[in-house]
Amino acid sequence: MTGMEQSEPVEVSPGSTADLFRTHYAPMVRLAHVLTGSNATAEDLVQDCFARLHRRFERTDNPSAYLRVSVVNACRSWQRTRFRERARMRRIAAGEQPASLGARELLDAVAQLSDGQRTALVLRYYEELNEREIADVMDCPPGTVKSHLHRGLEALRKVIEQ
Repeated sequence: MTGMEQSEPVEVSPGSTADLFRTHYAPMVRLAHVLTGSNATAEDLVQDCFARLHRRFERTDNPSAYLRVSVVNACRSWQRTRFRERARMRRIAAGEQPASLGARELLDAVAQLSDGQRTALVLRYYEELNEREIADVMDCPPGTVKSHLHRGLEALRKVIEQ
C-alpha cells in the first residue's frame, strides 16, 4: 500500500497552514473564479496566495483575512494585466469584440466593470461581506466602497435593460 492509499488522515495542528488550506481553499477558488471568470486562473492565483501566506504564516496576525486580501489583490492584478493585453490586441487587430454569449451576459457585464466596482460587488453579493469588511479587504474608506457598489450596480442595470 502506498502513502496515497492510506485512509488515515495526516495530523495537522489547529491553526496551521494545512488546516487553513483545507478550510479555505475551495471558498477562495470560488471567490477568485467569480473575480476572474476562469477556474484554472482562479486555482493558480489561490495556490500562489497560499504559497505567499505559508512563507509569512508565523508573522501574520489573521491568516484568513490576509489570504482573502491576497486573493482579491491577485485577481485585481491579473485583471489589470489582462486589460492591458486586450487593449494591445485591439490596437493590433483594430477590429470589433465578439458579442456576449447568452448565458454569460451577466458575467461579461461584471467583467467590464472597473476593478473596484467588480471587487466590491463580488465581495458584497458573493462573499456577503458588509461595507466595513469590504473596505478592510480593499484597503479603502467605506465611502469608496459605497461608491463602487452604487456605480457598479448602475452599470449592471444599464446592461440588463438593454
